[in-house]
Amino acid sequence: MPRIKKSEIGSSPFQQLFHNQLISNKWSDLSEEISSDGALTKELKENVRRVLAYGNGCTYCQGKGRPLITEDIKESYAMAFAEVFLTQREKIEATFFVILKEVFSDEEISELVAFICFTTAQQYFGAMLGLK
Repeated sequence: MPRIKKSEIGSSPFQQLFHNQLISNKWSDLSEEISSDGALTKELKENVRRVLAYGNGCTYCQGKGRPLITEDIKESYAMAFAEVFLTQREKIEATFFVILKEVFSDEEISELVAFICFTTAQQYFGAMLGLK
């Protein structure tokens, strides 16, 4: 049971935590954009989201499944970097970016970090408000 009453805004339990239509719309727009294919595939991002769900304690997000096993090298590196983020947060050592550059371009690294940060914000929002 969420810690606040659901609003009439939005179609998902997550969206109904917003009580401001403008914020809800902008948040949803960014969520759609950042989760879609870009420099990185939406499949890679989905697996990273699954890794983050468990580290960020979002029960709602965990309900969408555990991380999938992959043989894709980029996806493996991205998932491992998400694990590093969960343990080191903003203090990630420069060495890890050197490792990422073995398989990712700067554009891809930027998109990965943006995705991790935004997804973490979403998961914290849901977890703090008790979304299950």
